[in-house]
Amino acid sequence: MAADRETMARVLAAVPQREPFRFIDEILELDADHIVGAYRFREDEFFYRGHFPYRPITPGVILVEAMAQTGVVAYGLYLVMEQGREEEMKKGNVTTLFTLIEVVEFAGMVSPGERVVIRGEKVYFRKGNLKAKVSMERENGELIASGVLAGMGVSLK
Repeated sequence: MAADRETMARVLAAVPQREPFRFIDEILELDADHIVGAYRFREDEFFYRGHFPYRPITPGVILVEAMAQTGVVAYGLYLVMEQGREEEMKKGNVTTLFTLIEVVEFAGMVSPGERVVIRGEKVYFRKGNLKAKVSMERENGELIASGVLAGMGVSLK
């Protein structure tokens, strides 16, 4: 069953990353098997000043972080909520941490101002550990990057 807008908003609010290191603007789709989110890389992002001054492009490590924030962190928080642990999350007791890059391949670059769509598909979720196939594409569907990422639920207190 697909999550409703209210649930997607609660998941987005629970993502712990904040400015200037938050790379998820919205959740477009969400259910027990997948997540779809989006982010627009603003032209004034801090990393463009040095990467590269005369032709700014988004660093690969930032693309991976954006993929992880949607495909592992937000998705993992939703799966934890579905286990009935939302109250723990609200109290700041539980979050999802990105822990593993199994493989990531890049097929394109992202320029300032571009909006990307990130898709995560569950490989498994057990004992608080999530492994997902994650991809990033342009709004027209052109692939930018794809890979397998993992994370785990942790207690913060």
